[in-house]
Amino acid sequence: MQEMDILLQRLIKNNIEFVIVGGFAAVAYGVTIVTQDIDICCNFTSDNLLRLQTTLADLNPLHRITNKRIPLNLTAEKCKGLQNIYLTTDLGQLDCLGSIKGVGDYEEVLKHSIEIELDIGKCRVLTINALIKAKEAMGRPRDKEAVLQLNAIKEKHQ
Repeated sequence: MQEMDILLQRLIKNNIEFVIVGGFAAVAYGVTIVTQDIDICCNFTSDNLLRLQTTLADLNPLHRITNKRIPLNLTAEKCKGLQNIYLTTDLGQLDCLGSIKGVGDYEEVLKHSIEIELDIGKCRVLTINALIKAKEAMGRPRDKEAVLQLNAIKEKHQ
């Protein structure tokens, strides 16, 4: 978890426009699942993606979905039309998503996020209601378990 914190801290420090989604967001609310990556919904503008590339440059970012593990090598032209980027770095996996199933694109995700204070700094995370919608839309067994826990957490705090 410490390596993921360092990765998030870098994103925060370098002003990457993103919202934490997925398992890491669920953990932020108190869900007791183990997550091995950080899922973020980020602004897929060329400026933001090129800043992301600079932020990760010394961490050997590689595309993890490709067979050849191609290094991250973006240009403004290559950024056009990208929707998702799945990376492996020296600090762990980072999934950069342009939209979230059940919620929408980055602008919609941003509307359904809140700012939280972590030990590593302030960042945005999906609201618990939006996270529940996203997890329900995914429908995987681990997402169903997270939804059960998120609903219990939500009820406890009402």
